[in-house]
Amino acid sequence: MDLLLRGGRVIDTSGESVLDVAADVSIRDGRVVDIGRGLAAPSHGRVIDVADLLVCPGLVDLHVHFREPGHEYKEDIASGSASAACGGFTTVCCMPNTVPVNDCRSVTELIVQRARQVAAVNVYPIGAISRGLQGRELAEMAEMRDAGIVAVSDDGRPVMNAGLMRRALEYARTFDLPLVQHAEDLELAEAGVMNEGEVATRIGLRGQPAQAESVMVARDLELVEWTGARYHVAHVSSSRSVDLVRDAKRRGLPVSCEVTPHHFTLTDDACADYDTNTKVMPPLRTSRDVAAIKEAMAEGVIDCIATDHAPHSDVEKEVEFDCAAPGMLGLETAIPLTLELVRERVIDLVRAIRMLTSAPAALFGLDARGAGTLRGGAPADLCVVDVNRRFSIDRENMQSRSRNTPFHGRDAQGICVLTMRGGQVIHDVDGRSR
Repeated sequence: MDLLLRGGRVIDTSGESVLDVAADVSIRDGRVVDIGRGLAAPSHGRVIDVADLLVCPGLVDLHVHFREPGHEYKEDIASGSASAACGGFTTVCCMPNTVPVNDCRSVTELIVQRARQVAAVNVYPIGAISRGLQGRELAEMAEMRDAGIVAVSDDGRPVMNAGLMRRALEYARTFDLPLVQHAEDLELAEAGVMNEGEVATRIGLRGQPAQAESVMVARDLELVEWTGARYHVAHVSSSRSVDLVRDAKRRGLPVSCEVTPHHFTLTDDACADYDTNTKVMPPLRTSRDVAAIKEAMAEGVIDCIATDHAPHSDVEKEVEFDCAAPGMLGLETAIPLTLELVRERVIDLVRAIRMLTSAPAALFGLDARGAGTLRGGAPADLCVVDVNRRFSIDRENMQSRSRNTPFHGRDAQGICVLTMRGGQVIHDVDGRSR
């Protein structure tokens, strides 16, 4: 069916120049046909009024956990993609820490097939660096690439062996795959459950120093300079890590990084009440680290925003802080938390949209598949956001199968009201598409 989105503020950062204009968006056969003022209504289709709303490409998330196969009681591809659509995301990349691990062609093919069958959004798997995430021998990158992976990572099991990491970077470069590192030196981390500092000392929890992250980043950057491979730092959290990435970019290394909304919104003070929903890895850091992250976002040192959407059931979260599984939901709170930065004037709205759309799409080559853009001929994957709507975040209304968010009850502003994938409505808060 042909559609016309009438009268929104359209922002698209995927071209050589930024498109930021009040305009209509014409969609035919699931693709964007034209963007302009006063476009004619389709003769066989519908007009959707989006006046006073923001229209942008569907959001792109390079870091989610959909738990399928193996832990479907926490999340599966169907529920995870529904959560993504609710948050305005139309393209996501799922991490390999499934059961079995996505370290071979057969598991990659299973995920790709299940996504085609049940996913509301585009789901691209990330393959493991090492077999079983054990850090001892490389996984079959070539076979997984042929089956559909877009990057490699051992996710929460960082590659501790520098020799293996060197080989991993070399192989990833051979197959034109970015390597994503959860930067954590496990020996320095010493099984700390939150950031090492005044708060951890006061409340009696084992701390993990920020250097556990930055030491690993520093080591990896030496290997990147040696191998020339593309390297992406997942969920950067410390000021020193930001400095290292900044310097690497100045030297022209093929390095990128992402930040999560919880790492630019919360500090380790959030852990003071032992709320296990604030337990994440890397841990929430200090206000100094958050300030450094915001500065790096404004500078463009941090390339994109990724949620690290990590659903866990009550079984894993309603226990002592030490024993709780790390991670929180992220897909359905990313827009309002990012818009808080816009209202604080840390970044402007155009940069926020870039960090959620065209920038992540380009990093993993998803722009070649039509992600992160509204250019003519691209798939009509888009979201419509009411940046002014106020609401209270309610975990009971979330589409995810799990409920582990520390933002429950938080007053928020800015919500995705309409999400489309290939011209089909997959999320509609106000019934505009009816």
